[in-house]
Amino acid sequence: MDKKKQIITYVATDFVVAAVIWLLLNVLRYSEVAQYEGFPSVGSYLQSWQVVKGQILIPFFWIVLYYFSGYYNSPFGKSRIDELFSTFVTVAIGVTFIFFVVILNDLPKSFDIYYTIYFAYFAMQFFATYVSRSIITGYAAAKIARREWALNVLVIGVGSQAVRVAAELPKVGYRILGFVSDEADVQPAIAAADILGTVGDLPRLIGSLTVDEIVLAPEAVHNTDSIKLLYSLYKYKRPIKIWAERDNPFYAVDVRTIHGIPLIEATANNFSEAGKNIKWAIDKIVAVLFLTLFSPLYAYIAIGVKMSSKGPVFFRQERIGYMGRPFTIYKFRTMYADAEKNGPLLTEKDDPRVTKFGRFLRKYRLDEIPQFWNILAGDMSLVGPRPEQRYYIDRIVLKAPYYYLLHNVRPGITSWGMVKYGYADTVDKMIERLNYDMMYYKNMSLTLDITIMIYTVKIVLTGKGV
Repeated sequence: MDKKKQIITYVATDFVVAAVIWLLLNVLRYSEVAQYEGFPSVGSYLQSWQVVKGQILIPFFWIVLYYFSGYYNSPFGKSRIDELFSTFVTVAIGVTFIFFVVILNDLPKSFDIYYTIYFAYFAMQFFATYVSRSIITGYAAAKIARREWALNVLVIGVGSQAVRVAAELPKVGYRILGFVSDEADVQPAIAAADILGTVGDLPRLIGSLTVDEIVLAPEAVHNTDSIKLLYSLYKYKRPIKIWAERDNPFYAVDVRTIHGIPLIEATANNFSEAGKNIKWAIDKIVAVLFLTLFSPLYAYIAIGVKMSSKGPVFFRQERIGYMGRPFTIYKFRTMYADAEKNGPLLTEKDDPRVTKFGRFLRKYRLDEIPQFWNILAGDMSLVGPRPEQRYYIDRIVLKAPYYYLLHNVRPGITSWGMVKYGYADTVDKMIERLNYDMMYYKNMSLTLDITIMIYTVKIVLTGKGV
């Protein structure tokens, strides 16, 4: 399955539909309004600059609106009911906005004409959009049903659960590349020819095969081993799903099933698709505004850092971010230049390595503001779990392997853990703070992001950053 091609198909179709419906609406506007405004024919009206400008801009408006609705995020496996509801709500919002911004400028002979135009536009836009999308969705569903389109999956497990996986997954668009023994199964139920190796062979298999997703099919008798195995899979940066029937240790997990079969998503979060896109846009807009409007503050801090001690203005360090990818984080330097010459060390209270000016920056969290550049580059977000060094991650996961779940979201300049717990100067304290970040991960929403930002502003203004 080609995800990009499917998205392009939806976008192109929505664009054409929006353009055609806007053209038809303008024909209606001519017959109800424009012919009384001096246009001798419908052709002259459609060729006027005002109409031509709308014909160009309105379809782009719809594509932007559909993007922010989250419709294009998951082009496969769409529910017809969800598609109907999503299209209805989005079209209602779009038509209402266009009506008040564009159409309300018309001067009809009777205000009743406004109702005619509004409801006609809504009916045409909704019907044409939903029907065209249904055709594309139906075509994809037929391809999947005929097994012409499929996602490549590697199944972890070779017992009775794996046998059920082998029977069900191909029905919902998956192609099984092979099975991997989790070394917990006493008696394999899968044919030896289909077993590609053991868990120890995963790095080699994922490196040599085109693996789109990993499916874990544990046996109920190995609860503890299965949970440990799940946590170890996060590092492969692939979507992980779990086959969880009623006798499975994961059955009670509060997650959604997929396509009506007991397949749960272990690497998904509760953020809505629309929320994800809106969050991304807010991140970029705020980053640009902050970097532009507060450039004098950056200059002042840069001079202060340079005068406080010898060394560079910025502190650069590799951190692990979204999907486990390393990136370079930027901060204003708050320590003396040779502070970590003997290796990574967490900052302690009254740390002698911190300069006097650096203590001021840390108190008001001003040392973090260069990370708005990381947001602009796509490495970070305004709100999200704080990124850590690989050195500390390796130590955290020994006691809290579920830490890898946090790599499913972009790290943030501020986080629920930093707001409610603050800085941590030991690995044990980092694990305590992790509880707050996990709480954020399980309850992600724009409302929670705004709440965290309000708390962060309060901390900055009151100087409680240390």
